[in-house]
Amino acid sequence: MAAKLKFSLVSPEKELFSGEVDGVDVPGEEGDFGVLPNHAPVMTTIRMGTIAIKDGSDTRRMFLRGGFADVTPDGLIILAEEAVDIADLDAEKLSIDLRNAEEDLADAKTDEKRAAASDRLEYIRGLTEALAS
Repeated sequence: MAAKLKFSLVSPEKELFSGEVDGVDVPGEEGDFGVLPNHAPVMTTIRMGTIAIKDGSDTRRMFLRGGFADVTPDGLIILAEEAVDIADLDAEKLSIDLRNAEEDLADAKTDEKRAAASDRLEYIRGLTEALAS
């Protein structure tokens, strides 16, 4: 039997994935990277983007809003600020969320509110792009 990678994906709300897989593609802050069994240890920040969890012919995609990736001899752990399974996204709801976020940005009166609205808009655009790809 081929070696497997122990992988866990955790957000502040819950553990979204835990299991053995063939590999994981991660959107690193300094560039995307793949993690396979027996990968060299590394700890890095991750940027907003899509991870691909590969197991045999199956690939599960999840969208992350930043966090940390820690590769150890025991496997890979991703601590995500926010994570969503792309299979759970609803295009119609995202379209409404996108319009609302654009309106919130246009209506923001302070720098703090503009920054928060801009961040939310960027996240929803990322989700929309991930669903489309």
